[in-house]
Amino acid sequence: MRKLTSQWIANAVAGTLVADVDVLVTSVEKDTRCITTGALYVAFIGERVDGHDYVDQAIAAGAALCLVQQPVGGPHIMVDDVTEALGRLARAYLALLRLEGDLTVVGITGSNGKTTTKDLLAQVLPQAVAPVGSFNNEIGLPLTVLRADESTRHLVLEMGASAPGDIAYLTSIAPLDIAVVLTVGSAHVGGYGSIDMLAAEKSTIIDGVVQGGTVLLNADDPRVIAMREVRAVQDKGLAVRTFAVTERAEVDLIASRPALSAGRAEFTPVVQAPFASASRFHDLDDPGQGAGESGADAVPYAIRLSLVGEHHMTNALAAIGVALACGLEYYRAIDAVAAAKPLSAHRMAVTDRADGVTVIDDSYNASPESVRASLRALMAVGESRRKFAVVGEMLEMGEASLQAHYDIGLDVVRLGIDHLLVVGEGARPVFTSAVREGSWGDEAAWVATIEDAQAFLDEWLTDGDTVLVKGSHGSGLWKLANELVGVNE
Repeated sequence: MRKLTSQWIANAVAGTLVADVDVLVTSVEKDTRCITTGALYVAFIGERVDGHDYVDQAIAAGAALCLVQQPVGGPHIMVDDVTEALGRLARAYLALLRLEGDLTVVGITGSNGKTTTKDLLAQVLPQAVAPVGSFNNEIGLPLTVLRADESTRHLVLEMGASAPGDIAYLTSIAPLDIAVVLTVGSAHVGGYGSIDMLAAEKSTIIDGVVQGGTVLLNADDPRVIAMREVRAVQDKGLAVRTFAVTERAEVDLIASRPALSAGRAEFTPVVQAPFASASRFHDLDDPGQGAGESGADAVPYAIRLSLVGEHHMTNALAAIGVALACGLEYYRAIDAVAAAKPLSAHRMAVTDRADGVTVIDDSYNASPESVRASLRALMAVGESRRKFAVVGEMLEMGEASLQAHYDIGLDVVRLGIDHLLVVGEGARPVFTSAVREGSWGDEAAWVATIEDAQAFLDEWLTDGDTVLVKGSHGSGLWKLANELVGVNE
């Protein structure tokens, strides 16, 4: 973070500064365990914890200033609402960075793949700042913006949506040079009433792109490609670029000859049309060998992703598209995407245990689309081995929840997965449908708790087995995944 004075911060958030002297702030934190000397501590009020109770602890740890909405001791800025103030601070700070340097802001939304695409870009774009984990809401996004500094060339942001207006609020904090829309699926549909209303929310990211910016759309998703008709495209003169795994006409970037090897996708990224955006994106330092090859002029060749799962081809194409739009030459972009590793926990993390069991941990979140992708990955990684699918509840599904879980049970049986273990009452329809579809005897089981699931797997797993753990974060299956791979978190 660029150093800021306490008075500048107070002005930016329209707050009242209560301090004897004007101090310099060097970072912003919401967790006292992360406080370093010179930090601004933000005292959020959560469901279980009130950050104001930890102000003294933050100051003792080195905080120079606190952002609060209740009276406290020590130097602080008083505001009406801490969350809104954090957004105002990030908005003003990003505007300052834009004035002082050359910064490209990339925003990614979609029902699936945001975090993976963000992690790819964090490793591909030079001098990039990206969220830690899945910081994609009204708190996480501003905190990510405030991690950037004068040296940052690319700021990569996730933009999640749980209720109408979420994305518009996030883009009001961080107007975008490049917007990416990956998919419109069933995740969070419960907050919108229908998938079409969710699509309308996702499309508002385009309204948040600056004049002359670029929009990247997944042409494999009909609801996404329809967003090229959003009015802001014409009104702001936006460049629309498209990508697709399936070959189709009038797509700018495709994954030609897709294949799967040991669960990892192989394909040839082919640029079918000139892939260029506004000229401001074509001034990167040290473009590397082969500079000037836009992709349309380059000779394409096949790459193999380090990530597990065929569904990552979509995320990889999106990352390549952003890299090209940012001015990276074709060879540098595709090689960097191919070499990129998973960065965020509980997202298709494959661990080979010493006892011969392979664990696929994809337990951070779940929707019908992502569960099906994970099941296909289990089939590919497990190949001829005995395969276990451990499935927890998919949250925030609204009225579609019962049918969505029921359908997953059918998918497990039809894929031929050897054993299904369903965890938790909310996921029970997965077990019910699997049994009705023909998984009898010991092929399918249901347990109520994480502890019961651990006991089941301890008894059943043997050398050579492959086990997938998949569920929404709130289902708690990530705790089971940690137990299976011996990680304390």
